[in-house]
Amino acid sequence: MGAESVAAIEVRNVWKVFGHGSPDEAIAQAHVGATRAEIINQLQQTIGVRDVSFNVAEGETFVVMGLSGSGKSTLIRCISRLIEPTRGQVLIDGEDLLQMDADALREVRRGKMSMVFQHFGLFPHRKVIDNIAYGLEVQGVDKKKRMERAHEVLEIVGLQGWATSYPQQLSGGMQQRVGLARALAVDPQILLFDEPFSALDPLIRKEMQDELIRLQKTMKRTIVFITHDFAEALRLGDRIAIMKDGAFDQVGTPEEIVGNPATDYVREFTTDVPRAKVLKVRSVMTQGQSGPRTIGKDALLEEVIPLLLASSEPIGVTDDHGSTVGVVDRAAVARIFEAERR
Repeated sequence: MGAESVAAIEVRNVWKVFGHGSPDEAIAQAHVGATRAEIINQLQQTIGVRDVSFNVAEGETFVVMGLSGSGKSTLIRCISRLIEPTRGQVLIDGEDLLQMDADALREVRRGKMSMVFQHFGLFPHRKVIDNIAYGLEVQGVDKKKRMERAHEVLEIVGLQGWATSYPQQLSGGMQQRVGLARALAVDPQILLFDEPFSALDPLIRKEMQDELIRLQKTMKRTIVFITHDFAEALRLGDRIAIMKDGAFDQVGTPEEIVGNPATDYVREFTTDVPRAKVLKVRSVMTQGQSGPRTIGKDALLEEVIPLLLASSEPIGVTDDHGSTVGVVDRAAVARIFEAERR
């Protein structure tokens, strides 16, 4: 995140300790290096989230990826205060959610922040359009306005013609679209996703990922997205945090995570990732002279490979303004594939 970016979400030193008794001893043990397992054995307490800090810029998609039990779902529930953190701060536009009373927190949830879960949580006795309009109904918006907004969002998520259907008449992917539409209807600044696509079939899951990518290009919402699927994290995230035992192992762009894994744990996830589908031209460009062919610095390596196969001449790499900032050639790309094979 650039220095001039505005942080929509700031999470500062958040801890969540489960179990009876004071959490202070568990946190003190963690500070001196005790593992989660050691703390469970000694104190019968579990550290779900361990001193986690991060910022999310306005319009950024921040993905938290981890295996079962890593603490990722506990973290997102701490961010929304569905679970009360033991310690720390969660700031939304500079205001600490953990200091808000029930009324102030309710207002944030109604208008500024929406959450989409793995399980759709739709009302089976309500039609699709009424499910979508529910958040506006809670806000006290009059029926005409909330129906207008619900129909707008219904079209945005591609469910035209299904307004009067009931949830059980829809496929799983369509139900998840209704859940997404319900979250969008209140026009939130922040969207929190807790493994929303993990219950879907692979093809439907990819469609929903594509849909979210498409929507984000136009809406530019601030998103925190939880997943256990590394491929999904790479597709969706502007930045990714790899979580293990309640803490972050590494935070970075997909390119940074795949190109420079910080720990053996992170490296395990990157082993089978085709680097050409993740790394960008800017990561392999060098200084040099090029001919008339150019490619943007943010293009994926897989886009430049056919051009290099067609001709051995280096290709100029351009920035967002069209200025040449380097070159990419066969040798640079070959080094990436050599590293991938090792």
